Amino acid sequence: MNITRREFLQSTAALTLAAAVLSTDSRQPAHAQTPSQQDLMAPSSLPDQAQGSPGAPVTLIEYASMTCSHCASFHATTYPELKSRYIDTGKVRYILREFPLDPLAAGAFMLARCAGDGKYFALVDTLFREQKNWAFAQNPIPPLLKIAKDNGFTEQSFEQCLSNQKLLDGLDEVRQRAQTKFGVNSTPTFFLNGKIIRGTMSIQELEKQMQPFLKGS
Repeated sequence: MNITRREFLQSTAALTLAAAVLSTDSRQPAHAQTPSQQDLMAPSSLPDQAQGSPGAPVTLIEYASMTCSHCASFHATTYPELKSRYIDTGKVRYILREFPLDPLAAGAFMLARCAGDGKYFALVDTLFREQKNWAFAQNPIPPLLKIAKDNGFTEQSFEQCLSNQKLLDGLDEVRQRAQTKFGVNSTPTFFLNGKIIRGTMSIQELEKQMQPFLKGS
């Protein structure tokens, strides 16, 4: 699935959550196997967006979509505790990877990528927090533009970002690799030191999964 800016602009008025899910082939490829940590960490055309120490005993990779309500819930409830207790204390290396379920989600991720050095996660947090105001709006462009302007964009830089086909192709490569090589077929999907975990988690559930790797750290 190649998402062009024209498709993004044309589809925004009719997007619903159901259409978002259907716009991606969500069937897990038959040949997809549990990937090794080395495969998971292999670089792609877009650099990873990561937080925390590279030497942390736990590496948590999240594949998310900006229009996924379960992803927004995770970032509103579990992620703040994860960050304060584990990412900021050097125990977890957290990597967020884009798995857009529709053109609108791709556009939102593009804006996060265009936000500038050190601003990716701040804009992702804002977009998730404001998700109901733009992701399910009849015309999501005005609320997206307002969020972008509040975070340092001009109308011109907003348009330039959404016109960046190279960036869009890079996001699509990240998504396709996750689907075809790693068996990602829904969001959120996590890889905790290589172990796949599908669906959102509370901080207590996540701590239970991390505990074996954190003993003695």
